[in-house]
Amino acid sequence: MSSLSQQARAIFSDAMRRVDIRRAMQQHLDCDGEQISLADATIPLHELDQILVLAVGKAAVPMYQAAHEVLRRASQLPRHAIVIAPEIPEAPQEEIADGSFFPGPHPTPNENSLHAAAAALSLMHRATPRTAVLFLISGGASAMMERPLDPYISLRDLAAFHRALVGSGLPIAQMNTLRKHLSAVKGGRLAQAAAVARLQCTLLISDVPAGDLDAIGSGPSLPDTTTLAECHALLAKLSATAPPPANIAAFFSGPLCVETPKPTDPTFDRAHWRAILSSEDLAQAAADAARALGFHTEIDSRCDEWEYREAALYLLDRSASLTHTHGRSCLISVGEVQVHLPATLPAVIPDAPPASVGEGGRNQHFALWTAAELARRGEHATVLSAGSDGVDGRSTAAGAVCDTDSIARASHLGFSVEAALARFNSSPLLRALGDDIVTGPTGNNLRDLRLLLRDAPTDEPTHQIAPKSA
Repeated sequence: MSSLSQQARAIFSDAMRRVDIRRAMQQHLDCDGEQISLADATIPLHELDQILVLAVGKAAVPMYQAAHEVLRRASQLPRHAIVIAPEIPEAPQEEIADGSFFPGPHPTPNENSLHAAAAALSLMHRATPRTAVLFLISGGASAMMERPLDPYISLRDLAAFHRALVGSGLPIAQMNTLRKHLSAVKGGRLAQAAAVARLQCTLLISDVPAGDLDAIGSGPSLPDTTTLAECHALLAKLSATAPPPANIAAFFSGPLCVETPKPTDPTFDRAHWRAILSSEDLAQAAADAARALGFHTEIDSRCDEWEYREAALYLLDRSASLTHTHGRSCLISVGEVQVHLPATLPAVIPDAPPASVGEGGRNQHFALWTAAELARRGEHATVLSAGSDGVDGRSTAAGAVCDTDSIARASHLGFSVEAALARFNSSPLLRALGDDIVTGPTGNNLRDLRLLLRDAPTDEPTHQIAPKSA
């Protein structure tokens, strides 16, 4: 493993350490035994009879734990909590002393998702005018908690719809536009269920572009800025590549599909919300870590949600220019790149059945494709791409770090990079090279981090890519 690859891994690890959820929670939640402060609101405890807490998403466990440490200072108030999080050994099922833990699947809903949604609605219905409701929302919640508005939509069709969305290449905000309008617990509808509460406060770990807070976890407690008209346009687009199940398509044109609550809805008159960590925080943490290692560092995330090859070409040229001007450099980019996954792939052997998509995810696919492009150009650089949640698509890795030599090493071991990319099967190759990044679920979720590191200026000409229009 090259020195740059080791340093890339160190930057990623250090950046993840710096975006500490408990520390962020403590900055926006406080209780001194006499009053409670939730984001922008402060309420005397004698004005409350209970506190309801719902934590859902990939960061639900540490968010709940941090909130519990603060709220137990309000010892005179009953607290009722539900935590919906990935089912991992570290999940503190026995530590939810004031409520219940539900294992949450991702990215496809299952029976647990339905049970969790029913429990969340039941909890919200306990609200009174002397209740404070604390929502702790992070990415992944869309699959972990679900109940269709139409009770006749089966779990099988619901799961197929989620799979179609994940493989569609649609940006996350557009996927969640559809999920919100289908659901009884998304798009502000959980907030509606607790509309009588004295106060609602939502603290968010953001895994979406800046300004799209109501897309996080499909916005169960925030007013929805998307519309049914957008849903119809997106369904037409989706139907061209991955048609949804027939009864879900019918739902969107039927009487049960009603508009979600908007910012003017009275539900939100006593509601507050704030993102306490975002991908911008992750980028800044990575920049601080890279500077500590002596890199000239810049952040450029304008390729967020671009097609992965367009993003790779843009970042490679930007990185080469940065190194040419400043020498040893680290280019940082956060967000997600789009990798469209077909349902099936062409057969390797003529007349054989089509093959399914292989093992991997967008981060490993991006890193491997970028390494292949570096080899084609004859440039020396290291690329890291990894998910801050510790999970990359259909794999056990968070992502990968590749350098110019990765392609030659893969060939030496008998792997075809072209075949791995064509079959979206990058994970076995990267694992054999030792280029994969394995962290396990991190309990955080701030989108993806990409790094491009170079040691010395290069005289090779760059291939300029015009920035994509917004």
